[in-house]
Amino acid sequence: MIYFLGLISFLILVFISIIHLYWSVGGKWAFKEVIPTKINGEEVMNPKWIDSLFVGVFLLIIAILYAVKINLFKTDLIPSWLLNYGLYVVGGVFILRAVGDFKYVGFFKKIKQTKFGVNDSKYFSPLCLFLGVVGILIEVCYV
Repeated sequence: MIYFLGLISFLILVFISIIHLYWSVGGKWAFKEVIPTKINGEEVMNPKWIDSLFVGVFLLIIAILYAVKINLFKTDLIPSWLLNYGLYVVGGVFILRAVGDFKYVGFFKKIKQTKFGVNDSKYFSPLCLFLGVVGILIEVCYV
């Protein structure tokens, strides 16, 4: 069961990574829907292409970490300390993202009625919680 959840997490992370890499080369599809906004529609952040590139590459590295940890494939390029403890950190970060900043993102946000707020409540925060819990489960079960 953990293998299956890890495989699903790997595929989700690769997909999200590809979307971020698409945005980094100028893609516009769904970009505005993932930017937190104030109630008046003003964007809370204005990510640049380099930000999307960094997140895309980072998510791809995390996806590879999930895959290696569930033995989907093997590589000697990942340091042992990262293999032994990395998903605890990654899982914790995803769970913290799901909890949020108590204003614009996460389950406990105050601004919920914006397009982003609705998407975050329905998709982004639950996905982060899922990825976080699965990452920690993988780390616990695949010692």
